[in-house]
Amino acid sequence: MERQIKVLVTKIGLDGHDRGARVVASSFRNAGMEVIYTSPWQKIEDVVNITLQEDVDIVAISSLAYDHLIVPKLIEALQSEGLGDKKVLVGGIIPREDEEMLLNAGVKKIFHPGETLDSIVEYVENIMGKTSMK
Repeated sequence: MERQIKVLVTKIGLDGHDRGARVVASSFRNAGMEVIYTSPWQKIEDVVNITLQEDVDIVAISSLAYDHLIVPKLIEALQSEGLGDKKVLVGGIIPREDEEMLLNAGVKKIFHPGETLDSIVEYVENIMGKTSMK
């Protein structure tokens, strides 16, 4: 039996608005993925440690208050710990002018408000080359 897709859903920085992150985490779980969900206000070091300890495939960052601007530092920290193969996704209120910076830093996909939950789940399944166990 194939290993489940394992996703870390988290918020870094000072943004405490986590409703969207909780809804996306539930969608991943309902699709048969294993989900590690953290409370808001995570430090980069904490996310790196969780990624390492839990051996997640995907690091999904939710941002509603400009905390997406520290995602490049998170990606650098993941790479420095040998975790550069982890796929980093960002969702939330991301200004269009910040997209290129995030993608150049290594973010695989940016999800904006209005994206369907099914399309987010499908994207994760596709980049993992699997279908979840629905």
